[in-house]
Amino acid sequence: MRSLSLRSRLLLLIIGVLAAVLLPLGMLSAQRTLEEVDELSDGRLAQAARTLEVLVNRIGVTQLREQRTARLLVPSVSNHPAELTVQGRTYESEVGFQVFDRDGTLLMATENLSGVPRTHVPDGQFEDITHGRYTWRVFTLIMEEQGITIRAGERYDSRHEITHALWLEHGLPTLLGLPLLALLVGWAIRRGLGPLEDLAHALADREPGSRAPIHLDDAPEELKPVMAALNDQIFRLESALERERRFSADVAHELRTPLASTMINLENALASARPDEAQAALEAARECLVSLARRTEQLLALARLEAGAASGPRARVDLAALALDVVDELSPVIARGNVELAIDHLEDGLVVEGYPVALAALLRNLLDNAFRHVPAGGHVALSIAQRDTHAVIEVVDDGPGIPADRRAGMFGRFQRGADTHGTGYGLGLSIVQRAAELHGASVELLDRDHGRGLRVVVTLPLQG
Repeated sequence: MRSLSLRSRLLLLIIGVLAAVLLPLGMLSAQRTLEEVDELSDGRLAQAARTLEVLVNRIGVTQLREQRTARLLVPSVSNHPAELTVQGRTYESEVGFQVFDRDGTLLMATENLSGVPRTHVPDGQFEDITHGRYTWRVFTLIMEEQGITIRAGERYDSRHEITHALWLEHGLPTLLGLPLLALLVGWAIRRGLGPLEDLAHALADREPGSRAPIHLDDAPEELKPVMAALNDQIFRLESALERERRFSADVAHELRTPLASTMINLENALASARPDEAQAALEAARECLVSLARRTEQLLALARLEAGAASGPRARVDLAALALDVVDELSPVIARGNVELAIDHLEDGLVVEGYPVALAALLRNLLDNAFRHVPAGGHVALSIAQRDTHAVIEVVDDGPGIPADRRAGMFGRFQRGADTHGTGYGLGLSIVQRAAELHGASVELLDRDHGRGLRVVVTLPLQG
């Protein structure tokens, strides 16, 4: 059945199960019915013999014996054959009786049973007797006081006709009904599997790259979880492909310039005859490579965040301890930029459920952006505090800030402030926003409370 369709498998299995159940039940029912028919027929023979016993007593044994030489024969064919004849058969000739005297003389019998020889069986017993081309089922009743033996018989071909009729009655509907049942079951299966065909058509008709969910009118309850899982997988797949496309475009866009600058500077160094010019060209090439390394690091960090695999499973993260680790990591940048970092408030015990690497990337880029966009001698302030059921991270700088009308677009990739003094690439806030989304957090770009500058507020739900 491996190569059969699901519809054919269901049809074969259902018909096989029905046949395995109906055929034995039909045979068992027919066998039981035949046993009951045999018992009923034997009972009828016994009842006929008892009736003859009453008649013999009423007629009188003496009168019967006086007629022993005449042998009273009862006709086996009715004078009105239309009454007892069905389809050309005279059922009256298939039953009969015999009455014997003590010495075995036949006193009275039906014509059809008169030639059947007498046998000696006990009273109330049945026997099968073959005479000519017929086999008779005979019941013997002995009247001990009168010395009379009564035998009532029935031809077996009559019973065989009943047997055949019963087998046909029980077997023919099943044999004829199974093919019809197979057709009806096939139609029902085809109708029942119709939603699967509709789902296949809907999948085949989807436009490449579409994220629109699959929807089927009147979809069965069993198919709804499948559709939900398919829609979820399609969305994830399209999102992953979109991330790959964007990452490829970002890499091509951001790495092209530093690579080209590095190649130009190296070629100038090789072509220059003066050592000081060659040294300057090599220094410029080195700066380009440093820039290339940082851009690559940020692009990879953004790709990891967008893939939702920043650091594996979620864990309990202490924000104050994490912030101190990030500040220590950025100390060279702080020293090189001649920027003052003030930690206004770090509340201990603020724990969130999240990705440690993603939260570290969020803090790192918030501080790094501030350091790179304030002039030399500027100030940056960091605070982490609890507000109701949330942890609030604030980074405030006295740099040029971001105009209110441009803040919504600053979370896009490669968006930089118009008056920046740093060497950023417009990826920092994109990384911050993606890390915040992974934790159900919000990011706000606000004005500094006093004077020029930018205040970034990140609100994270605490660990429950």
